[in-house]
Amino acid sequence: MASSAMMGGAEKVIGLATPGLGFTVSDLHGKHFPNLGSVSFAGISKSRTKSHFPRCSLSESRPASQPRFIQHKKEAFWFYRFLSIVYDQVINPGHWTEDMRDEALEPAELTSRNMIVVDVGGGTGFTTLGIVKKVDAKNVTILDQSPHQLAKAKQKEPLKDCKIIEGDAEDLPFRTDYADRYISAGSIEYWPDPQRGIREAYRVVKFGGKACIIGPVYPTFWLSQFFADMWMLFPKEEEYIEWFQKAGFEDVKLKRIGPKWYRGVRRHGLIMGCSVTGVKPASGDSPLQLGPKAEDVSKPANPFMFLLRFLLGSIAATYFVLVPIYMWLKDQIVPKGQPI
Repeated sequence: MASSAMMGGAEKVIGLATPGLGFTVSDLHGKHFPNLGSVSFAGISKSRTKSHFPRCSLSESRPASQPRFIQHKKEAFWFYRFLSIVYDQVINPGHWTEDMRDEALEPAELTSRNMIVVDVGGGTGFTTLGIVKKVDAKNVTILDQSPHQLAKAKQKEPLKDCKIIEGDAEDLPFRTDYADRYISAGSIEYWPDPQRGIREAYRVVKFGGKACIIGPVYPTFWLSQFFADMWMLFPKEEEYIEWFQKAGFEDVKLKRIGPKWYRGVRRHGLIMGCSVTGVKPASGDSPLQLGPKAEDVSKPANPFMFLLRFLLGSIAATYFVLVPIYMWLKDQIVPKGQPI
């Protein structure tokens, strides 16, 4: 459900040459990172690795017992029932701008008008508008669980030829080896089981095709961490990489994204933080085997617990509405060249 977003116009790609669990990044959880461009890990010298790319081991995921009150399909459905009313007018201008969107889509390599593309969690179609700049709308399918968000997408003239369907990111209604490109922006944070969703991405992409997932990054500032863990899933960068690799993707790369005024500071974890891509190396289903779904939406919810989760999650979300305003003001006050 194409969520609100932001994070760093730093224009850098973290490339992974091998599927090992340990990998190299630039100041992975630090407060600031330099512009490094595209990096191929196979060719990094030992000295450069030490000075710019400290070795990071794969960290543990945050425990499932942490609240994340909107990281459930039912709560997310109603969250967007109301947010869809103001999503395009209020959320996108501060969190997920057109230049950020276009930069985040670059690694997907939308190189042909005839490509078959699925936009999973496409919401109001904001990310899809970037896709149809490169691909004919008749070849694009927008999928989302929220009919309220999709109603907004249907109103947009450039998307009138797109297929628009309701569906579940963890159980896609597409045949295996269907699409040339899988795109999902601002949706993974609401998936109860992100590994399952990425496994589905692998399944529906053709041999040699690419999946591109754009999503938030876990903050480093303690107050932002508190509200992030209340609201929804903010994965760490290495978690994205691990999920892609376990699903079977190769040539996995991560590119940090965000507004130009953000100056590369990571500590507040502003919502849209990275664009991750992987290539499908063989036809067929993912080699990863998983058990039952983490969440069964057919089961009735406890009304009191549902309301409590929904209200607390919405309160936590408000914090991240205020953060871009705070960061924008700091950008106006702090001298240029200094991190904020």
